[in-house]
Amino acid sequence: MSGTQANSEAPATRTPNPWEAAYLRFETPEEEIRKFTGRLNRLGAHQWPRDVEIVELFCGRGNGLVALERLGFTRLEGVDLSPRLLAQYKGPAKCMVADCRKLPFLDRTKDVLVVQGGLHHLPNLPADLEQTFSEMQRVLRKTGLVIFVEPWRTPFLTFVHFVCEIPWVRRLSRKMDALATMTEHEIRTYTQWLGQPELIRKVARAHFLPVHESFSRGKWNFVGTAR
Repeated sequence: MSGTQANSEAPATRTPNPWEAAYLRFETPEEEIRKFTGRLNRLGAHQWPRDVEIVELFCGRGNGLVALERLGFTRLEGVDLSPRLLAQYKGPAKCMVADCRKLPFLDRTKDVLVVQGGLHHLPNLPADLEQTFSEMQRVLRKTGLVIFVEPWRTPFLTFVHFVCEIPWVRRLSRKMDALATMTEHEIRTYTQWLGQPELIRKVARAHFLPVHESFSRGKWNFVGTAR
């Protein structure tokens, strides 16, 4: 998971809300960076020119940006609605507090747009998804790519959620307890997302031509170009 794009934000000095606190203990930064690095390479990042302009949307604490830096990319930007999470990123990428439903970029100016676990936080489907995808389509160059990695109701995900609701598992596993806590605090948007797979795919394909699409270990992996 990454980012809190759909959540309203108080000043960055406030106490972290329960979702953010669980997110921060779900994985260490280094664990998340390694996960993102492997994922991005599997989705084709090793083949991209190193001077492409990349924006990670719903970038959260910026570990996806760190993964991209380690892969050799230098023209990086990040967008998230949470100033608290953005403040944890200390790298060279330019990060800004903004809503992905109204991106602060000019038309046709970016080469790659990456989302790793943010779309399922959108509060209103399909309207917010349509708006977000329209904005992404607007700022993407004609030769550009979009990358989405989001939760998906596969047998693996169903099993994981079953296990993480067992009290003794939550007591023994920091990761399972954090996942259960995050799910509890985003239950409306999370359930809404998991319950509309065909609608989500239809909206995605209306805006982007798929180059790669797969469903593995509870994730939807989508790589596409703007239509």
